[in-house]
Amino acid sequence: MTSEPSNPYIFTSDTLPSDSRFLPPIANGLLGWRVFEKIMHMGGVYNGEGGDCHRADIPCPLAVTMKTGEEEQHNYSLDTYTGVFTHSLRTARVSATQSFYAHRLHPNLLVMEVLLERQVTTAEPITVELESSFTPHSDDIAFQNGPEYKGGSYIFGQASSSEVHGGTRPSVHIIWTPLSSSLTLLPDQRQSRWGFLAVLAGDGESVQKFFDTGLELIASGDLRPSHYRAWAELWLGSRVELAGPETISRALIGCIFYLLSAFPSLSDTSALFGGVSPGGLSNGGQGQDYWGHVFWDQDTWMFPSIALFYPKLARAVLEYRVRTLQGAQANAQQQGYKGLKYPWESAVSGREVCPEDIYGQQEIHINGDVIMAFKHYLYLTQDLQMFKEGRGSEVVWGVADYWVSRVTWNSEDQCYHLKGVMPPDEYYFNVDNSVYTNAVARYSLLFAVELAHLLQHPAPPEWQDVADKIKIPFDTELNYHPEFDGYQKGHPVKQADTVLLGFPLGLPMTSQVRRNDLEFYEAVTDPRGPAMTWGMFAVGWLELGEAKKAQDLLLKCFKNIQGPFQVWSESSDGSGAVNFLTGMGGFLQAVLFGYTGFRVKRECLEFCPLIPSDIGILSVKGVCYLGNKMDWQVKSQEACVTLRKQAEDFGNAEPSALEIFLKNSGTRLPLIPGETVTFPWQPGEIRKQSSAASCWPL
Repeated sequence: MTSEPSNPYIFTSDTLPSDSRFLPPIANGLLGWRVFEKIMHMGGVYNGEGGDCHRADIPCPLAVTMKTGEEEQHNYSLDTYTGVFTHSLRTARVSATQSFYAHRLHPNLLVMEVLLERQVTTAEPITVELESSFTPHSDDIAFQNGPEYKGGSYIFGQASSSEVHGGTRPSVHIIWTPLSSSLTLLPDQRQSRWGFLAVLAGDGESVQKFFDTGLELIASGDLRPSHYRAWAELWLGSRVELAGPETISRALIGCIFYLLSAFPSLSDTSALFGGVSPGGLSNGGQGQDYWGHVFWDQDTWMFPSIALFYPKLARAVLEYRVRTLQGAQANAQQQGYKGLKYPWESAVSGREVCPEDIYGQQEIHINGDVIMAFKHYLYLTQDLQMFKEGRGSEVVWGVADYWVSRVTWNSEDQCYHLKGVMPPDEYYFNVDNSVYTNAVARYSLLFAVELAHLLQHPAPPEWQDVADKIKIPFDTELNYHPEFDGYQKGHPVKQADTVLLGFPLGLPMTSQVRRNDLEFYEAVTDPRGPAMTWGMFAVGWLELGEAKKAQDLLLKCFKNIQGPFQVWSESSDGSGAVNFLTGMGGFLQAVLFGYTGFRVKRECLEFCPLIPSDIGILSVKGVCYLGNKMDWQVKSQEACVTLRKQAEDFGNAEPSALEIFLKNSGTRLPLIPGETVTFPWQPGEIRKQSSAASCWPL
């Protein structure tokens, strides 16, 4: 039986999921673990060469359960506001509380705390047994014992093979607090607490330093409080809440929590961030959850929502792509093309690690997806440093060179073609002119030209020429976009593909064409397809003003939410990847970009609010734009925007002065820190104040 909490940030149940895949994952951008499981993972630690590359299984020293041998009542809860999972056990004599968390500020620390409280007055000792499934062995890493360190047990080892032949094999060092088989309340104790650490790092010196940090935090009483403060800082940066169906509210909170768990803390400046895989850090062992690889899922499905609130975390995604630039160059050369070819499946090196060659060879839209993230970031922040010293320009221009070398000229239709590709709809392969692939190639080429102009870098004329003349398939008789050359209307499709032309790509089209694309493809989309699909259909219908239709489609996503802890599965029947962050990202975008109508443009942040009738208020707090933080509230027929008094610097010399421009009335409303602006629903823009310098960017 599951009890519904009054606090939507706490997911609770009297029982654990029958399928252990849906145990709640806890992670912090470096470590990931499904509670109670004997295996955990560490960001950037893979084993296996090429297509055999997968997240290395690491034994978890805190894989512990409690029992008393008496009649017990259990409760399990995940507090998403504090990032703590708690198992509470109660008998007539004792209450035992076991808490787990991946430390949000100190990412090398995984923590278990146990609290025993006496429930009856007795002079007898009370013992709770600890059952551990931990063994210091892994199929991926040959561990050996190290010397005890300050009372902590120590093992270390190296992955059995490297991602690239002859490359460096990652090392893992673990120091943990030894666990006894039981904990006991002495006769004179009403309660007692114990703390246990598992500390992971890539070398011996670092793991000792981080273990020292953990011991110091325990001694000062700041272990859990420092973790709480780091999560509070993240939630201060973003809140998406609504007055309406609790199922939607809890789904939104769960999506944000699990996505944030995949990213480093706001204060982490290390270069260890290894990107975001579809199942997050808690998953991705051999043969599971896409082996922990990074796909377009990161750049297209997860990135936009993170970037809207946390430019620093968004930049970490771009920096991951910069660090894998050499591998992308090698991929292009291997295929016989110039520039950069980002892998369909990426790990640490940027070389292709997809187990099946056809995806790496043909699903080349990944290149454009990567560039759309760079473009999105620049438009939100105007952070040109990322593109200069940060080497983002090398990524953008390298991909442009790839497109130019990859296209072929067709003299019949006087267009450039991309032949032999696989579209996002993976039911088809070796097709010509995937409409999504060609469109995303066009926009990435146009951005390369734009960036070259901003940085006063000469742009090869071929970039503009290919962008202008690449074929975008369109059926003039049926007035819709075929998915690729030769696509037969009515044939089944796997997932959102052509509908992505409207959002996120923003390809200009009439409302009737947009409607036709939505209707034609909705009718033939596999209902068992991946979870992110219906969010994109919902965005499309919201663009057309049909909130009820959008809501009906968005509610299809709830079939993918499994169990009390809001863990998503890739498919609605529970199969596929678990903790499916891609689906969560699609759901979040439907709310953040659908209900608000946010569109990130070169000169402005567009909006066009529309919420369904069963939602009374939508609150979106922490929207970042040009160094400013804004809180939005969308009510029935009106919207309110408050500019926060304290803005943060996200790459600008100082935050830009902003105004609201309402398109229907032509009204301009300056945004003043600490003040709220209210206006009736209508399309509009957040933009620099007209009195400000018009040069873009600053």
